[in-house]
Amino acid sequence: MHVLVLDACSRDHTVQFARGAGAEIVQREWTDFVDARRFALSCVRTPWSLMIDADEALDDVLRQAIVNCSGEADAYTVRRTTYFCGRPMRLWRNEPLLRLFRIGRAALEANPAAGGSAAVHERWTSDGRIEPLAGTLLHFSYPDYATYRVKFDAYTSTEAHGVRKSAGAFARAWCSGALRFWWLLIGKGALLDGTRGVYVAYKSAMYPAVVEWKAPRGS
Repeated sequence: MHVLVLDACSRDHTVQFARGAGAEIVQREWTDFVDARRFALSCVRTPWSLMIDADEALDDVLRQAIVNCSGEADAYTVRRTTYFCGRPMRLWRNEPLLRLFRIGRAALEANPAAGGSAAVHERWTSDGRIEPLAGTLLHFSYPDYATYRVKFDAYTSTEAHGVRKSAGAFARAWCSGALRFWWLLIGKGALLDGTRGVYVAYKSAMYPAVVEWKAPRGS
C-alpha cells in the first residue's frame, strides 16, 4: 500500500508524523479544496485511490471492507459520520460519499451548499459502476463549539464571494432555512442530541441565508 500526503505547507508536525509512518510527502501552497484534491490525484501512481482528509479515519469494518473488496466496480461509496464535541451527530450520520475509485473513473466537482461558484463542499462522482462498502468513515472535524464557529465563518465567507447579492435570494434562503431547521430537529433526529443537536441544526439550516447575507455588493 502506498500512502501519499498532500501537505499545504503546514507549520505543525504533519510532515514529520507522515514521513515517520512511511508516507510520500508532497508540499504545495494552499489554493482551494477542488484544486488541491485534483492536484493530489495527479500525483497518484497506483491503479486505485482512496482519498481521505486529515480529520477522517476508517473504522475497523470499513478498513477490512476496503481490503476485501473485489475491485469489480469502478468506484465505491463509504458512509461517513461526523462528530461534534467528541460525539457522533444524528443529522451527520451515514452520509454517502464516493471515496475509493479506479484512477480515471472519477471526477471532482464543487458543490457549494448555497449555490454559486465557490470551490467548496467538493464531491467525487463517477459514471461507472458504483458499489457501497460496509463500515464507517469517522469524521472528527469539530472538537468544540469554537472550532465549529471558525469553520462556519470561513466557509460561509468563501461561498459568499461566489454568489450574487440579492435581497430576494436572502429572503428565500431564510424562509427555507426556518423550515429546514425543524426538519433537521425532528426528521433527522437532531433534537435527540440535546443542545449540540439544536445548535448544529440551526447553523446548518441557516447556512445558505448567512452566505447570501455576506455576499459583497456588486458581486
